[in-house]
Amino acid sequence: MTDAPYHVLIKEMPESERPRERLEAYGAAVLSDAELIAIALGTGSRNENAISLAHRVLNRFRSLAGLDNAGFSELCSIPGIGPAKAAHLKAALEIGRRAILSANGHRPTITCPADAAQVFMAEMSMLRQEQLQVMLLDTKHHVLRTHTVYVGSVNAAMVRVAEVFREAIKENATAILIAHNHPSGDPTPSMDDVRVTQEIVRAGKNLDIEVLDHLIVGGQQYISLKERGLGFD
Repeated sequence: MTDAPYHVLIKEMPESERPRERLEAYGAAVLSDAELIAIALGTGSRNENAISLAHRVLNRFRSLAGLDNAGFSELCSIPGIGPAKAAHLKAALEIGRRAILSANGHRPTITCPADAAQVFMAEMSMLRQEQLQVMLLDTKHHVLRTHTVYVGSVNAAMVRVAEVFREAIKENATAILIAHNHPSGDPTPSMDDVRVTQEIVRAGKNLDIEVLDHLIVGGQQYISLKERGLGFD
């Protein structure tokens, strides 16, 4: 007869080693990334506790940034992670992102390309795959939120302008700012980058939503197409 796999339940661990109890006693800042993920997961799987599962998830994506960039289906492909656990992880990461945007009780105000670059580069400089993100802004150019529109090659043939403006229309944003990354680290714009910009700027005028800029992020560098007069009349 084959014995069932042995694993220690978190409730069987000493209280001083349990993530929730440690968080309550010492605060979230003292917890490791794996412990925070374990709390977000809530429970482990049939064969391992939540901490062990969290370590596996973290090893798969190498970092919290990698985990944040993972798609929902990619998370669900990990043994022990179903739709509910994947949703918990995605929600926890999004809460963190929104907390950064609303730090100090106010939302960042975009007054120049460098302001927008600071928001985008924190995440985009580490991406291994090209993404197109959209920043939604109100009438005073306060950041409402950012979201990803495309993952993969950003070119005029692939980008559907309606998708770029969909969330802006839903949230009554008066302006947007778009950005995408070059995983190579070279932010030099291509002809496709300029063509995509022209189409989006043109559509923004028709929708009465101002397109402030298009930033290209490459490593710790960025280029503003508007500053260079590329794609903007």
